[in-house]
Amino acid sequence: MNNIPKVKVGIVAVSRDCFPEPLSVNRRKALVDAYAKKYDAADIYECPVCIVESEIHMVQALEDIKKAGCNALCVYLGNFGPEIAETLLAKHFDGPKMFVAAAEESGDSLVGGRGDAYCGMLNASYNLKLRNTKAYIPEYPVGDAEDCADMIHEFLPIARAVIGLSKLKIISFGPRPLNFLACNAPIQQLYNLGVEIEENSELDLFEAYNKHAGDPRIPEVVKDMEAELGEGNMKPEILPKLAQYEITLLDWVEAHKGYREYVTIAGKCWPAFQTQFGFVPCYVNSRLTGRGIPVSCEVDIYGALSEFIGTCISEDAVTLLDINNSVPKDMYKESIEGKFPYTLKDTFMGFHCGNTCSRKLAFCSMKYQFIMARSLPEEVTQGTLEGDIAPGDITFYRLQSTADCKLRAYVAQGEVLPVATKSFGSIGIFAIPEMGRFYRHVLIEKNYPHHGAVAFGHYGKALYEVFKYIGVDVEEIGFNQPKGMLYKTENPFA
Repeated sequence: MNNIPKVKVGIVAVSRDCFPEPLSVNRRKALVDAYAKKYDAADIYECPVCIVESEIHMVQALEDIKKAGCNALCVYLGNFGPEIAETLLAKHFDGPKMFVAAAEESGDSLVGGRGDAYCGMLNASYNLKLRNTKAYIPEYPVGDAEDCADMIHEFLPIARAVIGLSKLKIISFGPRPLNFLACNAPIQQLYNLGVEIEENSELDLFEAYNKHAGDPRIPEVVKDMEAELGEGNMKPEILPKLAQYEITLLDWVEAHKGYREYVTIAGKCWPAFQTQFGFVPCYVNSRLTGRGIPVSCEVDIYGALSEFIGTCISEDAVTLLDINNSVPKDMYKESIEGKFPYTLKDTFMGFHCGNTCSRKLAFCSMKYQFIMARSLPEEVTQGTLEGDIAPGDITFYRLQSTADCKLRAYVAQGEVLPVATKSFGSIGIFAIPEMGRFYRHVLIEKNYPHHGAVAFGHYGKALYEVFKYIGVDVEEIGFNQPKGMLYKTENPFA
């Protein structure tokens, strides 16, 4: 993944001047040692310049971690901590930050060796609010060296996403297809998040594509595609056009990302795309997404944004799927009932034409777009990557701006079942506990579009924290609530 940030966390210990400074010094050293033993020491930097007790120390620490190349900050309360200096440190640091606090080590050191960081964390949180400064505070932010090392490691994917958003450009091509108002959303919130957007006509893209005709790089890309597809290369005649399109997109990204470091694409894929380009872009979309450059379908700008967040968190390919169709009762009884702990309403099929990265499919082959071929010549609908999505843990999620320009999100963890779909496209049978209620009282009730981003693994905890950090009201973060926990709109007598 070369399109996401590398995080380096500067660990700065703080100390209240009426507490023993060695408490913070020794506890910081123990924390750094614990992290290096369990994780990659390159993730962190121990600020050795000073223990922050004053505003002057705060400035010195800021200069030091900036010089060391840190793009994330951990304020470590080795003891009670100076509430003014430590929160100014967070306020003036340009990047994501977290606060953690040291637990007391022993019942034999509760006189001269007691740090009271448990109390200091309360003052820190209060002062952060006074200064309108965001910081990540773990669920239980007080621990020994090993505990705090784990907290910092859990902060890394959150920090990656926050940094990535601050340096992201979304490149879109064309307006939404007709009857796809669901993919529309105001772009004001993109700017509020620090995201840039470049909106282009698909005619601009078509012109760029035609200029790449005969590009000398095409044969090499075709060869790479052939190697990836293997026996699934059912449409070899279309590969040169797809390679030409892939090169066009990658060149566009390099020429247009400007001062931004990371890019994602919201692409046009129908209805005129097939007839003018002579293929569908699904396979190319899957290849770019597999490299860490997510490409959403149907000019879904917030879908592309959501995919990028998941890529930053998982450091892996994601996909964008329609929350598409129910599982037939006969299929459920034959392959799911009694074999997996899910009701029929917990299951559904996630589908898109062929945009999912090949390494996330149990098997794959290049085919034509079955739905589009109902009204178009089959030869112009070639380019989909079809196959059942590989079974395993997943997280279904989305960040969305509402029509009145408010941020809203949902997160639901589940799995792709090892059950044959008997269908077409990039598709899988998904199971999410209490999906039926979640579908009705979050997805429908909160007016989400049919597209959902999928991360391959359970990343709900990190996604939830990212959404909180970037400003989504916790009341607007939906999740699949367990049985007995009613949604606000749920009929208690149902």
